[in-house]
Amino acid sequence: MSQKTIIAPSVLSADFSRLGEEVEAVCEAGADWIHLDVMDGHFVPNITFGPPVIKAIRDRTDKVFDCHLMIEPAERFLGAFAVVGCNIITVHAEATTHLDRTLQAIRDLGCKAGVSLNPSTPETVIEYVLDRLDLILLMSVNPGFGGQEFIPSVIEKVAKVRAMIGARPILIEIDGGVTPETAPLVARAGADVLVAGSAIFRGGQEAYAGNIIALRTAADDPRLAALKK
Repeated sequence: MSQKTIIAPSVLSADFSRLGEEVEAVCEAGADWIHLDVMDGHFVPNITFGPPVIKAIRDRTDKVFDCHLMIEPAERFLGAFAVVGCNIITVHAEATTHLDRTLQAIRDLGCKAGVSLNPSTPETVIEYVLDRLDLILLMSVNPGFGGQEFIPSVIEKVAKVRAMIGARPILIEIDGGVTPETAPLVARAGADVLVAGSAIFRGGQEAYAGNIIALRTAADDPRLAALKK
């Protein structure tokens, strides 16, 4: 759907001792969105941060805050993330019993609604909620920790989801192991948004712009343009 690949740095790989400064730096370096990985230590084996931290950094940029909730249950916390300034709220299909209701609740809060699928979850589970969606996040690693290796089978899943979406204005987002080497593979299959942590937040703030350019250049290679949907 997207003509230009959207780059969404995951702050999970940023320096948390100066998180606000890191957000400002990566936005100045060319980030399109800020990706927020919220983990509860229950649905995934790690704990990160919640609404107070997001609120503390919201005034550092006017970029889209793309909030990925890896929590169970997610429903009771949707309002808390909306009120602190999240623009997109994504829940996991695996962690949500009443997915249709949850997606509508996100939209009722004035946010864009997203659903995420773990690597082993088939894309068919979201077939009947497509009209509730603004974004589909496909995990290309098992969620819980940054710095994992890309799972190649997600490339086929991206293509299947792209076909399933059809003409609907839904973005496909990829999270996990995204590098200049893997970016063109998922872009060619139909991905619109690339989440990257360690591939962007490495080398210090002076390297962020170059890291983002490397990802964007790889994803938007003109040789792939004709193949992108």
